[in-house]
Amino acid sequence: MKQIRIEDSVGCILSHDVTKIVPGEFKGRLFKKGHVIREEDIPKLLDIGKEHIYVWEPKKGQLHENDAAIRIKDLVLGQGCYISEEIKEGKIDFFANTQGIVKINKDLLLKLNLLGEIIVSTIHNNTPVKKGEKIGATRVIPLIIDEKKILEAEKIIKEKIISVEEIKPKKAVLITTGNEVYKGRIKDAFLPVMKEKLEYYGSEIVKQIILPDNKEMITENILKAIEEDKVDMIICTGGMSVDPDDVTPSAIKDCNGEIVTYGAPVLPGAMFLLAYYKNIPILGVPSCAMYSKRTIFDLVLPRILADEKLSFEDIARFGNGGMCLNCEICSFPHCSFGK
Repeated sequence: MKQIRIEDSVGCILSHDVTKIVPGEFKGRLFKKGHVIREEDIPKLLDIGKEHIYVWEPKKGQLHENDAAIRIKDLVLGQGCYISEEIKEGKIDFFANTQGIVKINKDLLLKLNLLGEIIVSTIHNNTPVKKGEKIGATRVIPLIIDEKKILEAEKIIKEKIISVEEIKPKKAVLITTGNEVYKGRIKDAFLPVMKEKLEYYGSEIVKQIILPDNKEMITENILKAIEEDKVDMIICTGGMSVDPDDVTPSAIKDCNGEIVTYGAPVLPGAMFLLAYYKNIPILGVPSCAMYSKRTIFDLVLPRILADEKLSFEDIARFGNGGMCLNCEICSFPHCSFGK
């Protein structure tokens, strides 16, 4: 790298982007890498505090920040993603190319960032995102980087670090249980809540079945919805507590499917049940989903819609971050809940 006084730089080619910052008004590129400096550019450069520029005289084994950033992007970025139109100052932004779940290989991400001089930053693993949302970025710290650093990264990272799993539209049957609802003593409040949450992701509730607290009837209707209605998922609401009249958990167990968990380290939503019957998910949703803005249901729903088969360990991992603070202004999913 050769340093030249601004006053002597007319005709020189900028080897990097030059940024202009006006506090509270503007931050952006004043001149682009490759710009040939003209006489009229000198006052503008001096006005932003530039008294010298670097002229890059390429040497073997060295990479410009932008070229290195492209190689890092190729190394880490997987399916369901796209990049910013421009690469500037050694930085490339990553965006979701579909509505989906962001998947981050956190172990590989750490290994890459431990190399130094190159960074990759992302949003949290398993965050649901809309198409076009920013999900991460990479940046090369020095203007010129030793190619050995990039070669080392390429040697270590053998899998993509960032991807987006597409959320697909699905059809669900809602089975609402409770003698008080079945007999008309109170009006069901689950349907509008569940309907809104599924429709947000492009899915729908095709049928609601209201049943009494009768274990055999609940089991029969779950199996009928799967075998005859051919739906993609079953959502059971009501009857999820340990009260003697609440029989929904035992009814789901009697379907003879795979019980993943009854209970989750999430508040609200501790009494959640997840099971699978012939790979069709059956969700037992506790009553908190009627009145709490966000619950365990909001954490598992998008992942199930992305065709992820959740394990007991997946549910157990919610414990770190599983406490919803019920903020007055909810910013979910871009908050600590479920992270």
